[in-house]
This record gives sequence, structure tokens and C-alpha cells, in this order.
Amino acid sequence: MNRNRIRREHLEQLREKMSRGLFPQWVITDPDVYELELEQIFSKTWQFLGHESELREPGDYVTRWMVNDPVLLVRTQTGDISAYVNSCTHRGAQLCTADCGNRQTFTCPYHGWTFQLDGTLIGVTLGNKVYGEELKREEWGLRKIPRVESYLGMIFGNLDPNAEPLSEYLGDMKWYLQMLVGRTPNGVEVVGAPQRWVVDANWKVTYENFAGDPYHVVTTHSSTVEVDISPRAADLPPRTGYHVVLDHGHAMNLGVYRDVPERPYQGMPESLWPLFQQQLNPVQLDLLARSSIFTGGIYPTLSFNSAPHGFHGDFHNFLNFRVWRPLGPEKVEIWSWFMVDREAPDAYKRASYQAYISSFGPSGTLEQDDTENWARVIQASRGWMARNKDLSYNNVYNYLMGFARLEPNEDFPGPGTAYIGFNDNTSRSIQQVWLDYISAGIKEGEQ
Repeated sequence: MNRNRIRREHLEQLREKMSRGLFPQWVITDPDVYELELEQIFSKTWQFLGHESELREPGDYVTRWMVNDPVLLVRTQTGDISAYVNSCTHRGAQLCTADCGNRQTFTCPYHGWTFQLDGTLIGVTLGNKVYGEELKREEWGLRKIPRVESYLGMIFGNLDPNAEPLSEYLGDMKWYLQMLVGRTPNGVEVVGAPQRWVVDANWKVTYENFAGDPYHVVTTHSSTVEVDISPRAADLPPRTGYHVVLDHGHAMNLGVYRDVPERPYQGMPESLWPLFQQQLNPVQLDLLARSSIFTGGIYPTLSFNSAPHGFHGDFHNFLNFRVWRPLGPEKVEIWSWFMVDREAPDAYKRASYQAYISSFGPSGTLEQDDTENWARVIQASRGWMARNKDLSYNNVYNYLMGFARLEPNEDFPGPGTAYIGFNDNTSRSIQQVWLDYISAGIKEGEQ
């Protein structure tokens, strides 16, 4: 990358504008910013690869991506989970092209080299006839992803061998994850393969949409209320909306009823309630009982959503995890998982899945609402006026909700810094983390 195209003066401009609640529009689609992000963010942060329930038996595998790095995620014969670069060590061809399956070995389709589940090279086409005795197979096994760790069944990878442990990176987000994926003794499971589709969007916009922007719901998703796909606010008990700022760019948004509603725990089956009581502390249990909506994100590209949806007043909640895989500054591949508590009744699982598909599946109503607007952001950010780095056309975004006047709410029971009502505090904190990462890619003295 030509570093001279992103100069320190641009970073100083970003800092100055962001300190006043503004965000330059040129940042969204700038290709040099995107290259910095690849180098400074996606090579150093923990990224979601999948869930342990997708790999139930030895030999089970799935293929995933860490932006442009192909990943082969495997449960080995010992029951451990390993992640390799999905690239043959002979000539670099993608080793496995299927989305998922069960194999005892992996054979490259290009020249036929074969690898065991533990990554060991065990088969070389024509072997000694072409290599003689000098090929040391133990030196040509699959390359491992430098760091792979799990939390509550969620598997993350990191390309930085010196990265801080996943537990430290998640920080206070673990408290909320316990309420979402660890609230029953056997946790959650993935149902079906993750769905994926490509949209015109920038990953920063999509991540922020889930982690820090419930404001858009009032307008973007109003039609779903009109046709009884989403519940009407007037029909719900009084509730408070909280934005929770967490370390490392993580964030939570919660809609919390003032009192425990008639159908607590987002309407989940009563058979699960005793299990919640086993797994959660009293504060978590009360918050889960009174919560109507959870949305949030683990920086940089994992988002989650748990909310009630349905038809004609018959609402069911669902749990959706999704990764925003960047395909460039103007495209995102969405990977979307449906998760549900293992101990939940089968009838509830089916109804919950239907609620997810109809709202946030690839053709879901709420999904279409969002992707249409994200595409419009891209369309409006490609022109000269939008991408002018001198800001000659006042091409800045407004992030002034709650700026310099909204104080944190001291009564919120969970960890993090919580704010009440619509505000941009969460979004501004995410942008600051983003700026800290990319600033590290431009050394002092570069012009």
C-alpha cells in the first residue's frame, strides 16, 4: 500500500472531527483506509469462526474465512478443535472447498497431497519416485492459525501469535454472553449451516448498525410493525433502552421492561426457566427476565440479535449471530447463524427458527430493510464530493446524539458504561477503537 495516500494530517483531521461528534464520509469507501484495516485490525483481533456444536464428531469440519485468509476448522481424533490455513503446502491451492462434512483425511485436488486431521502430511503423489528420500513430510504439514480459543462453545481465531487471550479481549462482554449462550447447562447449538449472502455495504456501517444504532429502527423497520411482524411499542409494558459501552469496541443494546412481564425471558418456554436459575446469578437472571431485546457486537465483525418476531401477535424470540466478512470497502459477505438452547422443546425451536428466517434470514423483512439502506450509503459515498479528504463539501456524518451532555446511568446493573435512550455514545466509542487501530499503522514522521 502507498502509505503516502493516508497521511498523518488525515489522522489528525479524523481525531479533531471525531472529538466534536463528526465522522468524515470519505473514510467509508476509501481503498487505502481499507488496506490499513486489513493490516492493523483484521490481522490483530479475535474473529468468530463458528460454534463447537457444528463439529460434533471427530472428522467433522467446516470451512470459514478470516477476511481473505481461508480457514479449515476441524475436530480431530482426540476431540480437540484445530484451525488450519485452508491451503495445501505444496502449491497453495485451496485444500477443501466444501462448506462442511466429515473426513478422516484431506486430499488436495491439484496434486493429490493428503493430510491427516491433525494437519500431518501423510500422502505425497508418486512419493519417492519424484522426491527421492529428501522430502521431510513432517516439515510440510498444514499451517495452523496462530491462535484459536473458545468461550462458551464460541470459537475464535486470531492471526497475531502475540494477541492477548480471548478471555481478556472479551472482557465484560462475557457477562452478557452468559445470558445469551450460557444460560442453560448444555448451552446453545447451531441449527443448520450458516446462511451467507453478499451485499453492497461497508463492514464498519454494518457492525455499528447492530452494536450502536437502535435509532434506525423507528424509521427503517416501521413497516414490520404495521403488518404485525414486530410488536407495537404501544402494546408492550413500559421499558427502558440502554446502550452499553464496553472495552475493545464491544457493545450491547438492551430493551428492559421496568417490571417482570407476564411472559418473562423473552417469552421462552417455562421448562427453561429453572435452567436459567441454575446458570445465572441473580442480577443476570432478573435482567434476562425483564429484557425484550438484545443486540450488540464483539469487535470487529461479530454481531448478535435476540428479539421477538412473528405474525399477527404470535411472537417468538430467536438468537442470531452474524459475521460481516469484508470483501472490500464496498462489499460485505454476511454469515448468519441461528442458535437455540439445546434443552428447548422441539416445537419452540421450530417456531424460533421461523421467526429468525422471516425477519433476519437472507430474504427476511428486517434484513431487506437494512441491506437496502446500507447499499444507499455506498451509492452516496462513491462520488468526488463524498470522498474529498479536505472536507471541502462538509462531507461529515452527524454523531451528535447525547454528545457532551448525556451522563452514564449509574443504576444499570450490568458491567460497562450504560446510557439511556437514543444516543451515539456507543458508536463514538466504536469509532475511537477503529481510529486507535489504524493510527498504529502510520508511524511518526510519515507524511
